[in-house]
This record gives sequence, C-alpha cells and structure tokens, in this order.
Amino acid sequence: MYKFILLLLLTGFTLSNVHAQISVETRKRQYNLDQSGLALSGYDPVTYFTKQKAVEGKKDIALLIEGITYRFANTQDRDLFKASPSKYEPQYGGWCAFAMGDNGKKVSVDPETFKLVNGKLYLFYNKFFNNTKKSWDKNESNLKTKADANWNKFVQN
Repeated sequence: MYKFILLLLLTGFTLSNVHAQISVETRKRQYNLDQSGLALSGYDPVTYFTKQKAVEGKKDIALLIEGITYRFANTQDRDLFKASPSKYEPQYGGWCAFAMGDNGKKVSVDPETFKLVNGKLYLFYNKFFNNTKKSWDKNESNLKTKADANWNKFVQN
C-alpha cells in the first residue's frame, strides 16, 4: 500500500511538471516577445498601473517568469510584479487587443499606447496614422468578448 501511494504521488508530481513545462513553452511561443524572450519591448509592466504611463525598464532590473523576461524601472516594481505576475501582465500575451478582437490576429503594439480596464492592461498598435485604441474604444465590449475567445485558441494549443 505504501509503494502504491508513493507511486501515485510521484506520478502526480511528474505530470504537474510536464504540464508546467507545456505552459511555459506555450507562453514562449504565443506571447509577444523579442528574440531573447523579452516582453513589452523592455517596458516596465507595473508602471502602467502605478504611474498610468509606459516607462522603460532597466536591463539590470529584470525578472524571468515562466519563460518570459520583464524589465523594471526599479526594484519595488520588480517585487510587486514577482508577488502577483498575473495582475500586471498584459492581456492577449502583449499583442494588440483590437486586432485580437477584430480578426484574431497577433499584431505588434506600441507599448506606449495602452488602456487599463478593470485592472487589466491592454496594448494597441499605433503606427502610420493607425491608432487601433480609438477603434477599440468605439466597440470595447464586443471586441473584448471576441478577443478573449480568440486568445483562448492560441493558449489552448
């Protein structure tokens, strides 16, 4: 009986590690990252919430969370993020919220074009006279519902 319980515990531990590895690999594959695995083009995810603006993080104040590297403007922001990463990570893996809702595509963003809604960070494409945040604002509820469904298709794989 003891060996059976030990085997069950070991199997459960192994399966949970496999699941965690799949989750990390999915994040690395699906999130908007540069070649080195850096998110948000190096911007500090916490300052969107604490200062309501985009602030570039410092190379020497970084944190690797589930395969993704984030930079921070200061150690306090790093510590806040470390305590609750899901609170500060951008929605839709850091891809353009409008594009995710409009057509389910992963479109790059301008890290300085963002919106906080119900404690969540949404980023938008903003180049060549095309600020998608304006389009998002016109139909946010509908686009958010579609974007949530479309993003789930990427992270379910």
